[in-house]
Amino acid sequence: MSLRPRLTNELSGAVADLGVLIPIAVALIVKNGLSATAVLLPAGGLYLVVAAVYRLPVPVQPLKALGAIAIAQGLGSDEIAAAAILMGVIFLVIGATGLVDLAGRAFPKPLIRGVQLTVGLLFLKIAWRMVADPPASFSEFALAPAWAVPLGIAVVAVAVLLRRRPVTLVLVGIGIVAMLVRAGSELVPGPSALAPPSLDSATFWTAFTVLVIPQLPLSFANSCLATADAARSYFGDAAGHVRAGRLAMTLGSANVFAGAISGMPVCHGAGGLTAHVAFGARTWRAPAAMGTALVVVALGAGAGLAAVLPAFPLPILAGLLAVAGLLHIGLLRDLTGARAWATALLVGGIGFEINLLVALVVGLLVWWLPVGVSTLARWTAARRTAARRVA
Repeated sequence: MSLRPRLTNELSGAVADLGVLIPIAVALIVKNGLSATAVLLPAGGLYLVVAAVYRLPVPVQPLKALGAIAIAQGLGSDEIAAAAILMGVIFLVIGATGLVDLAGRAFPKPLIRGVQLTVGLLFLKIAWRMVADPPASFSEFALAPAWAVPLGIAVVAVAVLLRRRPVTLVLVGIGIVAMLVRAGSELVPGPSALAPPSLDSATFWTAFTVLVIPQLPLSFANSCLATADAARSYFGDAAGHVRAGRLAMTLGSANVFAGAISGMPVCHGAGGLTAHVAFGARTWRAPAAMGTALVVVALGAGAGLAAVLPAFPLPILAGLLAVAGLLHIGLLRDLTGARAWATALLVGGIGFEINLLVALVVGLLVWWLPVGVSTLARWTAARRTAARRVA
C-alpha cells in the first residue's frame, strides 16, 4: 500500500465516509433542531485532531446508536448535549486510566472481526433503507424507490469498479451540484447560532438511560477496539500509535466539546476507516482536508444548511455506504480455522439481529469458557496428582 498517493486520491478517500455523516447530521438539524454549525464543528474539529495525533485517515462519525434513538424519539438539544458530555467524560476516564487497553486484551481477533461484521451488515442495512424507505428528514426531495434503488446499485458498481481512482470526489461533486439545484435556494453566509445547553439532573438521567447506555458497547467495541485493529490491518507498524485507549481519549474530548455547544456527538469507527482507505486515503492529508472543509462549511454557510442538506441525493450516500460495508466485511478474510470463523459469524449475527452488547457477552463466553474449563481440568488433575504423591 502506497503511503504517498496523489492528492486527488487523498481527497477522494476523505469524502468516502459521508454516507454515515450526512444522513444523521441532516436528521439532527431538521428533526431535533440542532444548530447546523454546532453539528458540523465537533466532527470537523475531531478530524483536525486526528490528522495531528494519528497522522493516518482515522475516521470521524456521528454516534450512530445515540443519534438514531435521539432522532426516533425526537429528543431535544439539551438531552443530546447531556449525552455527549457523559460519553465524553466516560471515555476520557477509561482512556486515561488504561481500562480500554486492559479490557481489550480479553477480545481475541475473531471477536473483533465479529464486531466488524456487525458494522458492515448494519452499513448495508442502512444503505438499503436510504433508497427503499427514505428517512423523513429527506422526504421532501427523496426519489421514489423505483428510481432510487437502481441508482444506488449503479453508484455501488461505479464505486467498486473505479475505487482506485478519485471516483468519490466525482460522485460527491455531482451530489453537491444536484443538492443546490434541487433545493432551489442559495446558501446563506455565516454560522448558525450556537448556544450552551440547559442542563439539570433530570436531563442527565434521561440522557444516560435513553442514549448513553445503548451507545456505550458500540463505541467501546467499534470506535476503540475495532478501529485500532482495522488500522493495524491496513497500515501495520505505522498504526502502532492508534491504540484503543488513545482513541477513547480523542473521541471523549470531542464529545465534551460537542456537549458544550449543543452539537452532534461524534466517535471513530472501523467501517469509516475502511471507507477512507478503500477510496485512496493513506495519510493525515485526508482527515485534515475533511476537517478543514467541515469547519469552513460550519462557520461559512451553517446558517443556510438546514434548507439545502436534505436535497443531497440519497442514492449517492447509500451507494458509498454500501461499498464501505462490503469492503469492511472483507476484513474477515484473514481468519483461519473453524472456531475463529464460527465465533466471528456468531458475534456478527447476534450483533446485527439483536444488539452488540449481547453479541459481545456471548462471544466472550463462547471463546473463553472452553479455555477456562480446560484450565480448571488441568488444575484439578494436578491437585489430585499432588495429593496422591503426599499420600
